[in-house]
Amino acid sequence: MASVKEKSDTKNNKAPEAAKAQHPNERYMYWYESMQLQRKFEEKAGQLYGQQKIRGFCHLYIGQEAGSSGAVSALTKDDKWITAYRDHGIPLALGSDPKAIMAELFAKQTGSSKGKGGSMHIFDKSVNFVGGHGIVGAQIPMGAGIAFAEKYNKTQNLCICYFGDGAVRQGALHEAFNMAMLWKLPVIFVVENNGYAMGTSVARTSNVTDLYTIGEAYDMPSEPVDAMDVEAVHEAVSRAADRARAGEGPTYLEFRTYRYRGHSMSDPQKYRSKDEVEQYKMRDPIEMVKARILEKGIATEDDLAAIDKKIKATVDESVKFAEESPYPPAEEAFKDVYVQQDYPFLME
Repeated sequence: MASVKEKSDTKNNKAPEAAKAQHPNERYMYWYESMQLQRKFEEKAGQLYGQQKIRGFCHLYIGQEAGSSGAVSALTKDDKWITAYRDHGIPLALGSDPKAIMAELFAKQTGSSKGKGGSMHIFDKSVNFVGGHGIVGAQIPMGAGIAFAEKYNKTQNLCICYFGDGAVRQGALHEAFNMAMLWKLPVIFVVENNGYAMGTSVARTSNVTDLYTIGEAYDMPSEPVDAMDVEAVHEAVSRAADRARAGEGPTYLEFRTYRYRGHSMSDPQKYRSKDEVEQYKMRDPIEMVKARILEKGIATEDDLAAIDKKIKATVDESVKFAEESPYPPAEEAFKDVYVQQDYPFLME
């Protein structure tokens, strides 16, 4: 039997690398700009939280950006997305307006959820982002349900459903996996395994540390993915999407990634060493794609610096917009609760 140390190390091994596919120059540039926007947006959000301009819970995506951008480039604009409460990065990668996302963090009426959801409940129907969800694992059967609707309506679209490594221990996952395979639903299940469920390592909470193997119990195609590498993410999601659209059912991907910040802004991170964090930063997904862009001659340092400058201006504009936007009035609390506009059981 493997020792606790050996099990702990299993996650840290890179996922097996497939032969690199050829990608168009435009895709590399999308990856760089998309991931850099997420990184700078999240860094600014962290600063603003420290200034108490953003309140409540706030879970940053810093370090995990390849998991969103690599998947977006592999899917279509008509596919559906659902995730947990570390949810700022995916809508930004999908093309949501950064101003609306920042305003939501500020709880302003101009936010993507009208200031009612905050950091943990970002929604944007315009890009088919069906939200961040605060109950651990709740989005997993919801993702299967969205996929059921797509199959029922014969759309050829799919749903990609993200969750953290802590959610793998929820019974809802196993129920959803069973039904998704039984009905061959067009869903891609993604566990973003950043090594820690809040502050507890995977090895301390699960006998199975190669989390992708859980899908094999349901005969679900399952594989680990080096999610510090945006190319690897794109290729794995593309394979899964092909199976889903061909009617072959779901896929389960273990994105082996890492968050540089704590679980949330209130996390002192005493459960891991600074050396561990620095080791992962040596394989930073943005720096990796930047190196490939320069190596392939797709763009120059000056070109990338110009993109960085544009992103900084975009983030600054989002902050200004959020600060100048109004808070929702009190009566807004009674709106958007029911589809029926004249629902009779709401007190005025």
